[in-house]
Amino acid sequence: MRQIFILLALSALMYSCNEYQKVLKNTDTKAKYDLAQKYYDEGDFKRANRLFEQISPRYVGKPQGERVMFFLANSYYKIRDYNFAGYQFERFLKSYPKSDKAAEAAFLGAKSYYMLSPRYSLDQTDTDKALGKLQLFINAYPESEFLAEANIMAQELTTKKERKAFEIAKQFTKLGKSYILDYNISAIAALDNFISDNPGSIYREDALYLKVEATTNLALNSTLTRKSERLQTAKSAYDNLMKYYPESKYAKDAANLVEKVNKELQNYSELENLSK
Repeated sequence: MRQIFILLALSALMYSCNEYQKVLKNTDTKAKYDLAQKYYDEGDFKRANRLFEQISPRYVGKPQGERVMFFLANSYYKIRDYNFAGYQFERFLKSYPKSDKAAEAAFLGAKSYYMLSPRYSLDQTDTDKALGKLQLFINAYPESEFLAEANIMAQELTTKKERKAFEIAKQFTKLGKSYILDYNISAIAALDNFISDNPGSIYREDALYLKVEATTNLALNSTLTRKSERLQTAKSAYDNLMKYYPESKYAKDAANLVEKVNKELQNYSELENLSK
């Protein structure tokens, strides 16, 4: 029985392959459409995609055109060709903006670009595009069944972009410990931009602490003419961290840094008094 089953399965597979090759080379559009639909319904999206790709230009302006174009785009998505999926869903929306499938197409098009978004350390052009598409979908279809998933994806991408910006500032702060003042200046600028641009970020507490580090490093290694001003800036950075995060996980480390700052401020004040 096992051998018979294997033979029957092989025969079915060979017939299916022969049928596919025969229809693929055929000029009969209806035969291609019927077989593409069959493969699509069975989950064989790779072969369905090839056939829909062949016949889609022939259905432009015809009643079945909307259906064919959606299935073509979705079959690209199913075979994980997200570049073409995103492009085809965009074409579908331009051609059929009032389609019953418009919301789903907008969502899957945005999700295609979401799938192309790389890890945070790489160029985030695709992430920006995905965020733009997701925001368009969220604005256009606030009642969609896909809204919750779209919001989750948008938040994930936003966090990824935040992490990239935060890691750049973090790296400058780390380099600033080598006593090269320019790195501390770059770190402070990057951290200020990050804190301003991402008020609700999960990295906000980390960024505020790193600013304490960077401003302290800069102040302690500055010339006398700039030291007082920079020490006050470091103290303000500490106050800001404790204002927003009074129970900060960095409380102990930040206290050690501000202690150095206060001690240096006292020394600077004594020097000023002596010089008078």
